[in-house]
This record gives sequence, C-alpha cells and structure tokens, in this order.
Amino acid sequence: MILKGKAHKFGDNISTDHIAPGRLFHLRSDLNELAKHVLEDANPEFAGKMKKGDFVVAGNNFGLGSSREHAPQIIKIAGVGAVLAKSFARIFYRNAINIGLLLIECDTDKIDADDELEIDIKQGYVYNVTKGIKMEITPLPDVMIKLLNEGGLIEHIKKHGDFDLV
Repeated sequence: MILKGKAHKFGDNISTDHIAPGRLFHLRSDLNELAKHVLEDANPEFAGKMKKGDFVVAGNNFGLGSSREHAPQIIKIAGVGAVLAKSFARIFYRNAINIGLLLIECDTDKIDADDELEIDIKQGYVYNVTKGIKMEITPLPDVMIKLLNEGGLIEHIKKHGDFDLV
C-alpha cells in the first residue's frame, strides 16, 4: 500500500484540545461538522488547506491530553491519509487504531510543510519526493495492516468477532 500526499507540519505536544477544540464540544454529536474544525487551534488554516489523503506531520507526543475518542475520528473524517509523528500519546494511539486511522512513528525532522510524501507501509519507508530523501519506518505488523484495511478494530470485530486477528 503506497500513500501519496502533502505534509502539513505541526510541532510537539499537539493535544486532543488542539485536534478537537474544547470550545466546540457542543459539536461532538456531529462529527462531520466537528471535522471541519480539525486542528484549528494548532493551525487555523489547516482544515481549509488540507486535501483528502494529505498527511499530518508532527513531533513528539501527538495526541496528548484527554481520552477524547472523537479526536482521531475527526482526523479520519477530514480525510487525512496518515499522521506521522516522532511519538504518540498512548490513549490517542489506541483510539486511532480502534477506528482505523493510520499512525506512523518516524523521525519527522526532515519533513517540512508542503513537502510531497510517498509512504510505503509494507516496505516500511517514507519518501520525501520534494527533497529526494527516503526515511525508514518500522513496518507495521500484518495484523495492524489487516485492521487498518478493515477500518479499524471496531469494524474488524463487527465482521469477524474478537478472536480472528491472526
């Protein structure tokens, strides 16, 4: 699976409040509407500039804060192809896997805003087309690829029950 898109760069410690602004908590029952404001508090222009399949690229500890399940959901609904970061907050990581949002841990220092990227999940690399740089990532285990292809853990369980991950 090869994904292509443009990088939208963020820094360290992007919280769930940055992703899903707390002041818009009244929209939590309308995730499509809330997705129009994704990452608005970290970059007010992001939702308007992002194209389907583009990538969120961040530093350390992406998704820290509360366990808001709608934070990864609205990233996915907005059409983000994957989130690349040096590290992810544990609860955010789990919530993202549950709903089928692709997260990739890698060194993001050589990626700048608007760089064109290609990600090969199976082979385990990110290729920065703009700079001609290939960066290795830890390839995802087959079970993770299976979950992502099925839309996440929740969709997998709906289809197969909870013991068919091998």
